[in-house]
Amino acid sequence: MKLSDAEKNKRLSEVFLKKSDREYYDLEITEDHQKLYDQMRTELVVKDNALINASYNLDLVEQRLILLAIIEARESGKGINANDPLTVHAESYINQFNVHRNGAYKALKDACDDLFERRFSYQSLSEKGNIQNHKARWVSEIIYVEKEAVVKLIFSSAIIPLITRLEAQFTSYEIDQISGLNTGYAIRLYELLIAWRSTGKTPVIDIQDFRKKLGVLDSEYSRFNNFKVRVLDPSIKQINENTDITIKVEQHKTGRSVTGFSFRFKQKVQPKVEQKADPKRDPNTPDFFVEMTDAQRLLFAHKLSELPEVGSEYAEIGESAEDFTKRLADMLLEPKKFRMFYPLLEQLGFGSKKIQSAPIKQVDEPKFLDFPNMQINRISYGMSRDKKFSHLKQESESPDDFMQRLRIMLKDPKQQIQFYDYLKSQK
Repeated sequence: MKLSDAEKNKRLSEVFLKKSDREYYDLEITEDHQKLYDQMRTELVVKDNALINASYNLDLVEQRLILLAIIEARESGKGINANDPLTVHAESYINQFNVHRNGAYKALKDACDDLFERRFSYQSLSEKGNIQNHKARWVSEIIYVEKEAVVKLIFSSAIIPLITRLEAQFTSYEIDQISGLNTGYAIRLYELLIAWRSTGKTPVIDIQDFRKKLGVLDSEYSRFNNFKVRVLDPSIKQINENTDITIKVEQHKTGRSVTGFSFRFKQKVQPKVEQKADPKRDPNTPDFFVEMTDAQRLLFAHKLSELPEVGSEYAEIGESAEDFTKRLADMLLEPKKFRMFYPLLEQLGFGSKKIQSAPIKQVDEPKFLDFPNMQINRISYGMSRDKKFSHLKQESESPDDFMQRLRIMLKDPKQQIQFYDYLKSQK
């Protein structure tokens, strides 16, 4: 396939132009083209590294908060600007990083105070080619809403170009990768490495520069052995065990002293087909997962939503019962979340011999149950007074308003399905 010269130049100006693209379009890389390409790649790496270097003074919770805000900007379609706040729910933090609810609330509240005070510095070139030293804050405003367990933040204008570029490197899948990393050092090392994903290796990084990138203060782990045992080795171990890459480190010496590190890493091979597990298997087995039909997921998500311990732990403030059930059903698609809920699923009958021996496809899909208006009134009244459904009640909602809302839900086929088991007992 041939392109015009104009098209060639346009494509050669794209920063992430791959070798396979050049071969497909039969592009000839001239010396001028290569200079332009290298210049743009260098500019990109400088911007990425500026942010990664700046992030060294953020602790674990602050880094996680920043990353969730980036995801919120992309998924909501809001983008990142210096005017509109981005919202991070405590529930998102809890689900993403698998932390205790009360600990998450306190951690996010403390992070709001600390993050506002965080500053970073980076360098750029002036129009005349001189080095400019910048100092700026991470956020211009940050809010913690007490009763809603919500953080709202606005990034500073100086950080937005850097964050926008970093956001392009992080897919939601990659955010999932760092969920299993429980130190700021490991997260920073992962960030540093994925900036070199296209080559699978880093250049040699001076040890002092590397310490700064990881956020190790001059007064911390000054002896090389302490730094290696307390910071470097645990970070590598966490990344190898919990992320999508496997890394190896090489030490570089000047004389007898280690003066730098370089890293090689490769993508882990993902299985093409997920192996279905036997429901009789031990749920503590790391890869234990039972695939459920949509009807099963919805049915058991509804059952889970009725459990007080699930409602108090996972329901979001102001979330409708229908949305909560749907969210639980989505969580059951994830092996990690499935294993977390499995003991409760067993209590609800999922691990019974009947379900183990019967083909999954034989599970009946819940159907709409049509009740006379008088019976609907009686059922909705009983539900509004039953503690089993108290987690569905909205804040400041009166019992009568709650009953009226339940009545509407029971007459809606899509919403009624979450109460299927309870309503069957009322027939």
